[in-house]
Amino acid sequence: MKIVATTLGETGGDALSMSMDLGYLVSTAIFAAIFAGAVACQICAGRFRPALYWTTIVATTTLGTTLADFTDRSLGIGYAGGTTLLALLLLASLFIWNRSLGSVSIQSIDSAAAETFYWTTIMFSQTLGTALGDWTADTAGLGYVGAAIIFGAALAVVVAGYYWTNISRTALFWSAFILTRPLGAVVGDFLDKPLSAGGLALSRYSASAVLTLLIVAGILLVPQKAASKGH
Repeated sequence: MKIVATTLGETGGDALSMSMDLGYLVSTAIFAAIFAGAVACQICAGRFRPALYWTTIVATTTLGTTLADFTDRSLGIGYAGGTTLLALLLLASLFIWNRSLGSVSIQSIDSAAAETFYWTTIMFSQTLGTALGDWTADTAGLGYVGAAIIFGAALAVVVAGYYWTNISRTALFWSAFILTRPLGAVVGDFLDKPLSAGGLALSRYSASAVLTLLIVAGILLVPQKAASKGH
């Protein structure tokens, strides 16, 4: 579901900034407002609500898409510069969170401050993932399929680490969470970019609609619950 959500973030973000021609800055402002509202509702919620949680996840992915594109393209620092800047912001968020509250584990999220750090860190990870995906597919010349294979393989390594090693579960969680974003970014681009650029040239609107339906189906069909201590 996270991979589908990050793919939706790419197609949905591009639909607003490119297909509707609103530009990266205006689109970022719109998605930032949606993100802030979703996070506020999430923090105020008395218990875990899957629909609200995944709405907030999608809000971070769409904001991450347009913010990364604004950083890379409108500010003119390129994919490498954008990836470096966003990686530093992500590491800073994790560092400040850990220094302030003593842990970055999802099991420790039991206060408004912890949840604020959580969603801020996720937003930076989503933005970094977009820039990293674009850098890998375009600048590195791997193309969308090649980049998807690379990030998919990296996720498989994380899965192997979970089942067959004693690596910190917190480290594995954030590694997986971050890696799903560039994977979703290149898959989203593969769906809607022109055939001449190596994509399938699908409509961003129809692709976003199908991805939204998949997430809704996941919410309805896959049992979900809040994380608990020791799990």
